[in-house]
Amino acid sequence: MSSISMPATDSQPTAAEYLARAVALATENVRDAGGPFGAIVVSADGQVFEGVNRVTANLDPSAHAEVTAIRAACQGLGTFDLTGATLYTSCEPCPMCLATSLWARIDRVYFAADRHDAADAGFDDAVFYRYFEGGPEDRAIMPVAQEQLSSDERVAPFTEWNANTSRTEY
Repeated sequence: MSSISMPATDSQPTAAEYLARAVALATENVRDAGGPFGAIVVSADGQVFEGVNRVTANLDPSAHAEVTAIRAACQGLGTFDLTGATLYTSCEPCPMCLATSLWARIDRVYFAADRHDAADAGFDDAVFYRYFEGGPEDRAIMPVAQEQLSSDERVAPFTEWNANTSRTEY
């Protein structure tokens, strides 16, 4: 998706208007073999970028609407830092989408439907929320363990990073 124009008015669209557009994107996306999720990123300078869920259409589990909108905004603006931007999404962001918003430094997120509405439609992310919020017993769906390598070997990428004077900080 790319930058779009909202209807011309004397003022910026309201949060409710952006949310209504995100919901309309989600609904249209279902008709285009996508998932029922849509999102809009509005940059600090008012540019608008859309994204829709293309998980099954693109065989990409990370192609959630919020992530595709953030990708479109970053590509369109030529930056990975969306400080000052706002994300409007048709549904409460899952943990991955929320983390992506945090990494992109989005200032604020508005959503229409919540996680319970999504669960009622068959999109139950509760196990993912429990994975991050709970204890070790909640992580049984995918155990994560650190393997022991030598100190030099396990930190080699960071050593290289720190030595690289042309790196881009993020």
